[in-house]
Amino acid sequence: MTKEQRQEMYRAFLAEEGFVPKIDADGDVIFKFEGRLFYINVSDTDEAYFRLVFPNFWDIESEAEREKAYEAAHNASAQTKVAKVYLVKDGTWAAVEMFCSPPEVFKPALRRGLSALQTAAEKYRQAMRAS
Repeated sequence: MTKEQRQEMYRAFLAEEGFVPKIDADGDVIFKFEGRLFYINVSDTDEAYFRLVFPNFWDIESEAEREKAYEAAHNASAQTKVAKVYLVKDGTWAAVEMFCSPPEVFKPALRRGLSALQTAAEKYRQAMRAS
């Protein structure tokens, strides 16, 4: 399956599920879920690689906060199945990554992946708000 075919498969499935997906300039399939932006990163080279991303859900505003953020990201990742939380420049992102072969097997995992991302982000936020 080509990258373009996978983009269209993701876009069509998201539309069937009630989302309003778009393909951005990078070739990723972007959509909103519960008011927040998510995207499916479509690999150029690995047909089986599926990556669902929740970008920029928390801004890092100082070096002191960055130290706390590393620990919060580590703990949120360790406490949440499948989801990984990590820092990108001055922001915090979360992603669910898996191999789906054939690529269509992502469908039953999409909603659970979204839930895992929200759970990981909430665990991270709680840790960041704690003294």
